Amino acid sequence: MTDSSTPTGPADHPFPAGDSTERISADRVMPAPPAEVFAVLCDPHGHVAMDSSGMLQSSAGDPVGAAGDRFIVHMDREALGDVPLGKYDVEVEITRFEPDAAIEWTIHGTIKPPIGHVYGYLLDPVSTEDDSPATRVTSYCDWSSAAEKWKPVFPVIDQKSLRASLGVLERAVRRGYPRPE
Repeated sequence: MTDSSTPTGPADHPFPAGDSTERISADRVMPAPPAEVFAVLCDPHGHVAMDSSGMLQSSAGDPVGAAGDRFIVHMDREALGDVPLGKYDVEVEITRFEPDAAIEWTIHGTIKPPIGHVYGYLLDPVSTEDDSPATRVTSYCDWSSAAEKWKPVFPVIDQKSLRASLGVLERAVRRGYPRPE
């Protein structure tokens, strides 16, 4: 479930407030404008920096700028201790790109055809008492379009991990994060 009972964004978001049996989400208000949060979400190294699962080890590729853009993430599933996949690479493909408002992606990895799930973030500017910039950031995983044989494994990352990633994302927005030279 989300952290509040009110909708988390505009009506054109991909799903209404709340969760279902095939989707989880979490949200957090961050003291930053949407553009600053979005910049981290577009950067492959930002994905590694905000990962709370420990699976994302490093990345290769340029920041994304449109739906269809792709980058590589070097993974280590042993961090979860659930499936003995070891180290492997996935290709992240951006499926939704709305500057400073929404970004979503699917994964192309060792499983063929791809599983069909998506991860994403919705960004909504919010008002603060002192008029400083702030953004409600909603993180979600949706496996409603995943192949039926894979649905029982979801969610791979639970809601607590989504929430933890939001905290790490806020830290990355405020303090920066490592980028290879």
